[in-house]
Amino acid sequence: MKKTILIGLCLLFTSTAFAQSDKELTDATVSKTKIETHLYFLASDELKGRDTPSPEQMIAARYIITQLKSYGVKPLPAYPNYLQPVAMKTTIPPTELNLSYAKSNFKLAEHALLLNGGVANMENEAIFLDYGTNEDFDKTDVKGKIVVVRGGSPEETSPQGWFYRGNEKHKKAMEKGAVALIELYNNPQLPWKFLVNYLNRPSVRLDEGKDNSSANTIPHLWLNDADNKEMAFWKDKKKQKAKLSINGAEIKKFTTYNVVGQIEGTDNQMKDEYIVYSAHYDHVGIGKAVQGDSIYNGARDNAVGTVTVLSAAENIGKFPTKRSALFILFTGEEKGLLGSKWFVEHSPIDLKKMVYCFNSDNAGYNDTSVATIFGLGRTTAESFIKEACKTYGLEAIDDPAPEQNLFDRSDNVSFAAKGVPAPTFSMGFKAFDDRIYQYYHQPNDQPDNLDYEYLFKFFSSYVYACRLIANTNEKLFWREGDKYYEIGKKLYGN
Repeated sequence: MKKTILIGLCLLFTSTAFAQSDKELTDATVSKTKIETHLYFLASDELKGRDTPSPEQMIAARYIITQLKSYGVKPLPAYPNYLQPVAMKTTIPPTELNLSYAKSNFKLAEHALLLNGGVANMENEAIFLDYGTNEDFDKTDVKGKIVVVRGGSPEETSPQGWFYRGNEKHKKAMEKGAVALIELYNNPQLPWKFLVNYLNRPSVRLDEGKDNSSANTIPHLWLNDADNKEMAFWKDKKKQKAKLSINGAEIKKFTTYNVVGQIEGTDNQMKDEYIVYSAHYDHVGIGKAVQGDSIYNGARDNAVGTVTVLSAAENIGKFPTKRSALFILFTGEEKGLLGSKWFVEHSPIDLKKMVYCFNSDNAGYNDTSVATIFGLGRTTAESFIKEACKTYGLEAIDDPAPEQNLFDRSDNVSFAAKGVPAPTFSMGFKAFDDRIYQYYHQPNDQPDNLDYEYLFKFFSSYVYACRLIANTNEKLFWREGDKYYEIGKKLYGN
């Protein structure tokens, strides 16, 4: 009996000591000096805003790799130099675009915008396919024809959703042998004039591995139809001869890189599960000068996020956790979450082994008493994140600005869309107000105007939460009812 009691007391003591040691181990590596040193380098003028692609972004990548190596983080066998190549392309907009049918003429920017494709000159039959669903394409012969469809879908109203659906339609049109795709655009959530500013300029996208040169990608246009006049025409006519000419458009391919490393877990069974610690290390580069400064340094967005992940890597490298750790610093987030989208589609590790993604991304902060976590209450790790923040004098709060849709605007959503529980840890704000916009994507987002007392609490909270999440025996998953709950069950076979 005495022996049983003694063993029980030892187990209780060991459990308590382990819980205490996570806090002590966090304190052993996190320091304001290290935080400041990293941030002053990554957000320096010399790195010119870490645009994707740029030589300065590669300098940032090399710096990150050097730090990971010094912490004992190992490369993945697939990427022995820590660099995952990400194929991208820069799409140069046309200098001239003319579309005409039924005695109507449409010009570049005023009426039409090119989303994909390059130089073209055609006069072909155009056919209307309503929303351009898979069923619409499968029941209609579109080979050699210009396909005209309604933008979006009946259930999708967001502009982001319209882009996504448009890409699907473009892919389907190409598969079926169409020569061009025209979508009728009438979404009031994003007025045409804003689209012109956004789309009628060079843009960076993923190169999905096919020959997407301008000669092999059919043109994909949005045609302004705010009054539904063209919709009425096509619903009535169905078919019509159309002419399309595009000049000056160009596609340039290039390769940029995610930085990836790992640390094996200490538990014989749990080490087969990975916690992903992620952030994007790119920013927007050089832009319009404000008070004589044209370098958009990106200290808050997202050198801070990058350094939180480096801090976790240093800590876990020195004091490994039960679960294995996967550290990913993404390229091209500012171009549309491109690095993370590429990673989840080309991961050398099965996604179902990634039981949690703890992303870190920031726009700014206006409340140094809190840490804001997009998706805080959506996963079973909520209590660990709250505990970690409270330990360092911060309150963990959920997204206070749901109208900004911030959960779906950072790299975490690339994992969430596959089923992996994935919140984003962000500096504290209680409103997306002028104090955020003062620095967000502005040249004055620099390391010399950050609150390092606050950042010490913020970084410590992140690292401590990382340890609690990676060491718990509890299952990490979505809360039941979450929009990603069912796809998570499918991913993990629950």
